[in-house]
Amino acid sequence: MAKVLVVDDEAHLRVFVSAVFRSAGHETAMARDGAQGLEKAREMQPDCISLDLMMPEQGGLKMLQGLKADPSLARIPVLVLSAVSEPAFRHALALVEAGLGRPLAECGAPVLHVHKPPTPQGLLDALARLLAG
Repeated sequence: MAKVLVVDDEAHLRVFVSAVFRSAGHETAMARDGAQGLEKAREMQPDCISLDLMMPEQGGLKMLQGLKADPSLARIPVLVLSAVSEPAFRHALALVEAGLGRPLAECGAPVLHVHKPPTPQGLLDALARLLAG
């Protein structure tokens, strides 16, 4: 089973997403913002990260850029949970790529977008796709 880090500023969503993954046998940890998420990612080296895109303080975009810029974290696939539209999500990824100076595809692990509010089966299917490569 996988180790999954759940990063979201909304406590009820952190608990929900974490509970879905735990109910399927995965180990989970939680963080409330991008700064805490990066710190926990470095500590636990998760197999996947569930990341809210829009958070106050250090948000998901900044965390995603930090993950992909760090060679020890760049290989971790990321499941981005967000209510933003697919075009807005693609634009956000382009901003991250511009900050990195290279395409995310060159960073070693996929990034997958799941719309909020997620369903339990949708989360589990997305996690399975990311872990399968």
